[in-house]
Amino acid sequence: MWIYEKKLQYPVRVSTCNPKLAKYLIEQYGGADGELAAALRYLNQRYSIPDKVIGLLTDIGTEEFAHLEMIATMVYKLTKDATLEQLKEAGLDAHYVNHDRALFYNNAAGVPWTAAYIQAKGDPIADLYEDIAAEEKARATYQWIINMSDDPDLNDGLRFLREREIVHAQRFREAVEILKEERDRKKIF
Repeated sequence: MWIYEKKLQYPVRVSTCNPKLAKYLIEQYGGADGELAAALRYLNQRYSIPDKVIGLLTDIGTEEFAHLEMIATMVYKLTKDATLEQLKEAGLDAHYVNHDRALFYNNAAGVPWTAAYIQAKGDPIADLYEDIAAEEKARATYQWIINMSDDPDLNDGLRFLREREIVHAQRFREAVEILKEERDRKKIF
């Protein structure tokens, strides 16, 4: 199903070691509106969506995994040279005790990822509206992280991710309209 190209979807650069910024980015790794939840939500919903839009969920779901890989790379680069004191100052001491420097699916507050983040109602239009909301929440979170960041190199990658959320939301809106037209078309027997 996939062909893996051994490069990131968009280059990830960071200017300096910054564990505090990494802690904020963890939200997009394992948070409710993060990339893992989005990827799994869309790939799960595709089994109960009409054929006319199933490819869209597959395409965006797989792209979200590429975004997850970018976030993981950002977090790694922001923390790889951090001292234990810097990790403590950033509020990552409990994470260090449990996972050393390994990535772990949790949000910025340290709450572990849960499958409860995955929404699937089974009604295609309701699910697509949920997907639009998820993309808009991710867009807002990326903007807030950019607002907190003083790293121009990192912000370049974050802006790319924010823009992709906008594109995904628009594509989901288009899918809603396709399904509404199909639903409202007169059926003659």
